[in-house]
Amino acid sequence: MAQKDYYKILGVAESVSADEIKKTYRRLAKKYHPDANPGNKAAEEKFKEISEANEVLSNPQKRKEYDQLRKFGAGGPRGFEGFDFEGFRRGTGRTFSFEDLGGLGGFSDLFSSFFDRGERSRQKRWSAQKGQDFYAEIEIPFDLAISGGKYTFEIRKEDTCPVCHGSGAQPSSKITTCPECGGSGMVSFSQGAFAIQRPCPRCFGKGKIVTQPCSTCGGSGEVITPKKIAIKIPQGVEHGSNLRLKGQGQPGIAGGPPGDLIIKINISTHRFFERKGADVFCKVPINIAQAMLGSKIRVRTIDGKVDLKIPSGTQSGNKFRLKGRGVEMNGIKGDQYVEVYVEIPKRMTSKQKKMMEDLAKDIGLKY
Repeated sequence: MAQKDYYKILGVAESVSADEIKKTYRRLAKKYHPDANPGNKAAEEKFKEISEANEVLSNPQKRKEYDQLRKFGAGGPRGFEGFDFEGFRRGTGRTFSFEDLGGLGGFSDLFSSFFDRGERSRQKRWSAQKGQDFYAEIEIPFDLAISGGKYTFEIRKEDTCPVCHGSGAQPSSKITTCPECGGSGMVSFSQGAFAIQRPCPRCFGKGKIVTQPCSTCGGSGEVITPKKIAIKIPQGVEHGSNLRLKGQGQPGIAGGPPGDLIIKINISTHRFFERKGADVFCKVPINIAQAMLGSKIRVRTIDGKVDLKIPSGTQSGNKFRLKGRGVEMNGIKGDQYVEVYVEIPKRMTSKQKKMMEDLAKDIGLKY
């Protein structure tokens, strides 16, 4: 009897997070659900396997115990010979033997029995669950990030099927409670000293029997549709910020509420400004005369143009601060920093060249 690798079944690494396990299971369950693969036995078996893997790995305590037992028994059941399972479970010293399992049927069954012991008298009912959060990225103009305002974009995401309203059944077709599990979606049976729970093989864990799957969604209860979203961009929002829209995520499970839509804000680059937090940076050119003699120049800011005094003897790379001319964030405005660089003429007339030579001699410059 071979050990089942639940991580391999879901196609995830051992270090994967609980959220990623949940997302992976949801994706695989939709892909292999019998309603989406009528008559496909391979898909049916795959659905059972991933449901079994999710049952253990999505539960922190079960996953911890599974990882411990897996570590000590990487080679299969023989690696557990002499291991005190009963003592591990109850804190007693009675030694466990694999012979006690009889025809239990596999390493994964051992875990199901181990985890489900004490629940033989009841069946777990699949309760309503909140839908998963949906993540999207948008890129907004630089100016909109500064001022804030309304922005509309389109995404494609899963939504409740408008025809069957999430039931997975064709309208007017019959839906009945599964007689095998009584609508719980799970069945329980005893195997020796253990109790085993599994998704119901009759309804595949749904608790309901659909006689005719919905032709629009194929029985999944969900469809992928384009949807326009209008959001309010906060003034001064920063690159990489996230906005959360309640109830705009994936549909809930078994009547549960939908998840949230989480939007990552990317800000497009600007040809003149660069932003760091609440401060704004820019570079402007000045000529030789302005650098040497000093001048007053007009500089563009995010609020309009202002005058900037350039003192005589200004060098390329000098920076000047315009206080309060940056981005307003939380009621406080940043500053704007202006870096100047001296532009050297590429061509000069003979007269201009003679004037520069005379000037260089007067101030003692060698060239």
